[in-house]
Amino acid sequence: MARKGENIYKRKDGRWEGRYKKGRKKNGQLKYGYIYGQTYADVKYRLYTYKLHYHALIQQQGESGFSYEEWTIIWLSQQQSTVKVSTYTTYLYKLKKYILPSIGNCPLNQLTHETVQNLVNSWLQYGLKASTIHVLYQLVKKTLKDATEQSYLKQTPCTRIRLPKKRQVRVRAMTKKEQHVLESCAKGLPLYRGLSVLLALNSGLRIGEIAALRWTDIDLKQRMIHITQTFQRVSLEGGIKKTQLLMDSSKTESSNRVIPISTTLYKYLKKWKKKAPGSYVCSNSELPSEPRLLTYYFHKIRKQCGFEHLHFHQLRHTFATRCIETNSDIVSLSRLLGHTSTKTTLDIYADSMVESRIKVITNMSKALQ
Repeated sequence: MARKGENIYKRKDGRWEGRYKKGRKKNGQLKYGYIYGQTYADVKYRLYTYKLHYHALIQQQGESGFSYEEWTIIWLSQQQSTVKVSTYTTYLYKLKKYILPSIGNCPLNQLTHETVQNLVNSWLQYGLKASTIHVLYQLVKKTLKDATEQSYLKQTPCTRIRLPKKRQVRVRAMTKKEQHVLESCAKGLPLYRGLSVLLALNSGLRIGEIAALRWTDIDLKQRMIHITQTFQRVSLEGGIKKTQLLMDSSKTESSNRVIPISTTLYKYLKKWKKKAPGSYVCSNSELPSEPRLLTYYFHKIRKQCGFEHLHFHQLRHTFATRCIETNSDIVSLSRLLGHTSTKTTLDIYADSMVESRIKVITNMSKALQ
């Protein structure tokens, strides 16, 4: 028995059932919610409230009643053809580990400002660093922005979200004396072990770029290094293996760059090329040396020098600092480092440019006299 036009039905078990529209499923079919009661009047009274709530919700946020997790499946399939494999695996890992366990089951059109803010707060309680929370939030924001642009949502719930303040971590550059000691140690080893250190200190390459470097990327005649790819270990979902080595194109378009070879670096590259057995620069075989093997060699070198707390990335930072100390212009430095903008370079190395600021003030004082 049903009351016409009301979506209220008398069930075989004697109870009354009310049905209301919650939105649409991923395949476009209508998605319904149900309430039950012992009397028609009880169901009718409660059904009115539910219908009113979901009608307002659909008007405000659209009909997408399928879950956020179902949306991310669609979204990831779209990303797969447009981003690097390493970027895709990073998206997948972060979604599965940090985001979907909390909001994966939530219908897309029921995600609110409060939902997203509670998610951010849960990351704080979990003990994640502020910088990590910012990265995770940007991923959530991107998925929901794309859902809005593709008309799955009428507006993104990522508004007025309070994020923890990021602490600016300043990476310390090596002193010139420390750099000299480290370079001397690296030069005294078989070059497939020490060359990665010399490359980082004299060209500012990232460790993944060094691992991927081939002899075809190095023009000894013109004294130029061409950076076009990176070699890194990425996380895998499922299966026996947790990670996989991946040779991929450079991080961004600006990461594809040409770097002049310094006199010191030229000498050792030329020397090692005569002995190198394969096509990869920092390898003693036909295969490339993965970043963690190069890191292992670096740790041996730093221990020999007594620099136990030195990190490989500080070598790149040291290269940039040495360039700044010679009053290099920020545009050239930014391009040498493969940054997407000079703002990135300035944000990272502002403290290293104190001498330049002193010079500006000195020149201004002289002009006023």
